[in-house]
Amino acid sequence: MAGFEMEEIQLQSDNYRSSSSSASSPANRVPKSNFFYLRKPGSLRQPISFEDSPEWEDTDVDLRVDEGGDSINAATTPGSPSFSKMNSGSLPSPGLPEGVGRVAGASVVWKDLSVRIKGKRKYSEKVLKSSAGYALPGTMTVIMGPAKSGKSSLLRALAGRLPRSARMYGEVFVNGAKSHLPYGSYGYVERETILIGSLTVREYLYYSALLQLPGFFCQKNGVVEDAIHAMSLGDYANKLIGGHCSLKGLRSGERRRVSIARELVMRPHVLFIDEPLYHLDSVSALLMMVTLKKLASMGCTLIFTIYQSSTEVFGLFDRICLLSNGNTLFFGETLACLQHFSNAGFPCPIMQSPSDHFLRAINTDFDRIIAMCKNIQDDQEDLSSVNMDTAVAIRTLEATYKSSPDAASVETTILKLTEREGPILKSKGKANGVTRVAVLTWRSLLIMSREWKYFWLRLVLYMALALCFGTIFAGLGHSLSSVVTRVAAIFAFVSFTSLLSIAGVPAHTKEIKIYASEEHNGHSGALVFLLGQLFSSIPFLFLISVSSSVVFYFLIGLRNEFSLLMYFVLNFFTCLLACEGLMLLVACFSLDIFWSILTLVCIHVIMMLSSGYFRIRSDLPEPVWTYPLSYVAFHTYSILGLLENEYIGTSYAVGQVRAISGYQALRSAYEISPSPDAKWENLLVLLVMAVAYRALVFVLLNLRRLGKSNLLSCSSSDTYVLR
Repeated sequence: MAGFEMEEIQLQSDNYRSSSSSASSPANRVPKSNFFYLRKPGSLRQPISFEDSPEWEDTDVDLRVDEGGDSINAATTPGSPSFSKMNSGSLPSPGLPEGVGRVAGASVVWKDLSVRIKGKRKYSEKVLKSSAGYALPGTMTVIMGPAKSGKSSLLRALAGRLPRSARMYGEVFVNGAKSHLPYGSYGYVERETILIGSLTVREYLYYSALLQLPGFFCQKNGVVEDAIHAMSLGDYANKLIGGHCSLKGLRSGERRRVSIARELVMRPHVLFIDEPLYHLDSVSALLMMVTLKKLASMGCTLIFTIYQSSTEVFGLFDRICLLSNGNTLFFGETLACLQHFSNAGFPCPIMQSPSDHFLRAINTDFDRIIAMCKNIQDDQEDLSSVNMDTAVAIRTLEATYKSSPDAASVETTILKLTEREGPILKSKGKANGVTRVAVLTWRSLLIMSREWKYFWLRLVLYMALALCFGTIFAGLGHSLSSVVTRVAAIFAFVSFTSLLSIAGVPAHTKEIKIYASEEHNGHSGALVFLLGQLFSSIPFLFLISVSSSVVFYFLIGLRNEFSLLMYFVLNFFTCLLACEGLMLLVACFSLDIFWSILTLVCIHVIMMLSSGYFRIRSDLPEPVWTYPLSYVAFHTYSILGLLENEYIGTSYAVGQVRAISGYQALRSAYEISPSPDAKWENLLVLLVMAVAYRALVFVLLNLRRLGKSNLLSCSSSDTYVLR
């Protein structure tokens, strides 16, 4: 697979190698100083070449709004050969793929944009400070900076996805108009996207298209194939994504491209990507950026964050917004950033990557590293080339940029882009609720049938547990002396099978994370998710109920009547539905699997203690154990229903003359109702509890969505502030 990636990259980089081989050879390229990213003095608006002594020609940028069109374009007049070579980056821009049409991009402009995060004092922490810039159709605009510089804050502010704990100041323009990006006009890819490993790439994108797009199912195949082609996933379309229960799957590079392709099925005008090179090696990173360059050549407006990149990847960017501690140190053409650093007194060394040099100059963490190295190697001179005060460097770069022609050029461009309004982007519509419930149900059924840890392993465990209980309590007979033992068997079966359901916590946790990712992008909703999850789990839970109940029922010798057996199955089925609802509720509170399992074990143990087996309910202490614990424990109603199903209407002989009813025989071991309809009332309570748990999940999911934080932030160890 790695060889395939290298071949794909090499096909697109042959021109680069051939054009740069002569300049890179020692005979033709002898540097005149230690710094080679230099510009001819007096040519501040000119692009930068990797040549030592270029001959510059004037180039002008012309911004125009197409009459009657749907995008704002940027055209650059031809310049010097060195500029022509570098304007497209180290690699030539790939051409449009066959069968994939152009996308009408949109211009995005931000002006005096600031973001504050609510802290101890209301909105006291300013994570982004008066940033200004723009992104044009068919270009890649990168937001670069060290950790906690405000990259993700700026990206989310432009996409209108800031959390409620943040407040934005300033203006954002889309095609020259102050407006928010409507649903379907943009795509947003999180830094960590939860994918479904048991689906193939084509299946995953197809179900995503069904959730996002209105219309008939057959109309979605075309957009799915376009997304696969646009992200160069044709060779992986029928392969499992991998992860969770799958042993093999795609590597991180392909998985990242799948997460981007999911947003492309909407054919967005603007695509926001948070850290597209996150956790990628150098080969995968280069292939990713070449693919995104191809996507930009189709007309889409690309805005993404990045921490650092190689020289080849750096050359593919069109514009760069450099941030540090929320301050904008530069915005403009990528190559002009090199000259900006040179003008400020920090030229890039000849053997260093530009992005590494930028981060070295503006990352305050390097001050601590340099101090440590000086203590270790006090007599070494190797650190002299990087020995600078980072705080001074940041202030110098910021002051230099504010007084430079680059900042004036940005203001002029922003004025041109906002002086007249272009076409207003419209929402592309959503799939209706019934369609999304059906899609989620069918997708979940497919996932459950493929992932053996989801329900198949639980089925085996339930069968094994039922077989163990059945053989332990086999041969009880139907005498009066068997009543107490049979009560113990039913209590053990209900309690331990309910406890065993905790094995489904990892699967439910992942389901909630997938929902959070899809809901954050508007592809799903709380009610849709809960209904789809419920409908898809019913067949598997019913299969578990039937198989386990039949084994246990006949091995311990319960009454041989079909109606009683069916009630036993139905009672156990509703008990499992309540267990699933409780697991979802706990998993929503904490997406950490360890704490979810620990919490559920404690809850189940408390419910078992208060269910009336260890001590009859009427004898339990009232303040806590009777009210409310014994009444909220679903174990209580399941055991009551099963015992009433078995003993109401029966009689047991006492001696030669006298007989007592099953209710009287059971009274000393467990407290049940003598009414023949009591078992159906208990079944109804179980069903109400199963619905009530999911209703609480619905409320909790909506509170999460409307609250200060969302599920995605809860599932990650990273904090949002200044990311």
